[in-house]
Amino acid sequence: MKKIGIVLFTSDLRLHDNTTLARAIKENDEVIPLFCWDEEYMKSEQFGFERMGNIRRGFLQKALADLHQNLKSIGGYLLVRKGNQLEIIEELLTHYSVFKVYTKKQVGIEEKRGNERLKKILLSKGVDYEEYSTSTMYHPSDLPFSMSSIPEVFTKFRKIVEKEATVRNPLDCPLSISCPLILTDLQGLNVLNNQFVLDKRNVLPSLGGETAALEHLNSYIFEQKHILHYKETRNELIGIDFSSKLSHWLALGCISPKFIYHEVKRFEDAVASNDSTYWLIFELLWRDFFRFSFKKHPLEYFQLHGILGKSDRQPTRNKKVIDSWVNGETPSSFVNAAMKELKATGWTSNRMRQIVASYFIYDLEQDWRVGAAYFESQLIDYDVSSNWGNWAYIAGVGNDPRAGRKFNTEKQEEQYDKERKYQSTWL
Repeated sequence: MKKIGIVLFTSDLRLHDNTTLARAIKENDEVIPLFCWDEEYMKSEQFGFERMGNIRRGFLQKALADLHQNLKSIGGYLLVRKGNQLEIIEELLTHYSVFKVYTKKQVGIEEKRGNERLKKILLSKGVDYEEYSTSTMYHPSDLPFSMSSIPEVFTKFRKIVEKEATVRNPLDCPLSISCPLILTDLQGLNVLNNQFVLDKRNVLPSLGGETAALEHLNSYIFEQKHILHYKETRNELIGIDFSSKLSHWLALGCISPKFIYHEVKRFEDAVASNDSTYWLIFELLWRDFFRFSFKKHPLEYFQLHGILGKSDRQPTRNKKVIDSWVNGETPSSFVNAAMKELKATGWTSNRMRQIVASYFIYDLEQDWRVGAAYFESQLIDYDVSSNWGNWAYIAGVGNDPRAGRKFNTEKQEEQYDKERKYQSTWL
C-alpha cells in the first residue's frame, strides 16, 4: 500500500525552504498538496469588518495559482477545496489511506485552536499530525531563551539574538513530487484565470506568488542594488523602490525570511555592506520578535489592555468617527490620503501606518483594536503578529518601553509630504 501524506498549505505558499513540504515528500510515496478556501471564515466579521477583504482575497488567489504552476513543474498539483479544513480533510481521509498531515505552526490564537482541533480529530482516526516552523528568520529552537522567557523589549531581544543565535541555511526547492490522481478544484475557484488588478496608482511591484517574489528580491538586491539605500529611503511615501516591498509575499509565505537573510549576506560578501543592508535584516528581526512574542502572549495582543493588562486610557467606539477614518474623511488630509491608498490598494507605507494608527488612537480617541481589525481586513500584507503587535505597540499596551507612540500629524506631514505630492496622488 502506498504511503500518502497531506500537506495543508496556509501561509507558506512556496516550494523553496518549506520544511513542511520537504518532510512530506521525504516520508511518503505520494503527497496531496492541499489548500482550503474557507469563504465563510474570510467573510466573517470582527468589529464590523470582514476578516479578509477583496484585495487580500485577490492576492491570495494569484499566489495559489503560482504555487499550483510551480508544483506542476515538479510533477504535482495544488488541490484547492472550498470549505472548512476539518471537513475537507475528513472527506479526503474517506478516499485515501493517509499516513500523516503536515502543516505549519500558527501563532494567531484562532489559527492555533484550528490546528489543535485538526490534530485531535486526526489522532483519533489513527493519522499522524505534525507542525513545522516555516515563517521566521531564526528558528524558535535556535533562540538562546525559551518562548516564555523572551524579552518584552525588542532592543534586548535583538542584542541577545544577534550575539548568540545563527540563521539556518534555507532548504532547496524539491526536484520532484508524486501526487495521487485527483480532480483539482482550481478552475472552479477561477484561480488560474484570476483577473484581479490593483488601482494603477499602487506602488507594489507585483501581485504574483513565489515566482514574482524571488524575481523581485533579486532585482531589488542584486540588479538594481536599491538595498544600498534602504535605510535612507524606507520612510518615503511614493514609488516602488524606496522600500523592499517584500511584506505581502512574506505574509503569505511566498518567500522565506531565511532565504532573504542569506541573499542579503551574499550581497554583502560580493558587493557591499552598510547600514542599509543591515537594516533590512533588522526589520526581519522585528518581524520575528512579534511572532515569538505572540507565542508568549497568545491572547493578550487581542485585548484592550494588551500585554500590560492595564491602561489609563478609556477609548470609545463611535461609528461615525470610525467611518470617517476608514473612508478618508477626517479633518487631516494627510491621514485621508493614506486611508484612501489603503482602501484602493491594500497597502500603505510603514510610516503612514504608524501615523494613521496614532491618529485613530490619540486624536480620534477610538479603540485601537477596531483599527487593527480594519487593517486585518484590508492589508494585502496582513500578518497576524506584525499587525496586532504594531497596533498594540502604538497604543501603549504592547512592547513599547515608552508606553505609546503619539505622532504629531502636522509635523509628520511637514517632514514627509511638505510639497503635498502624496496627498495630491490620493485625494
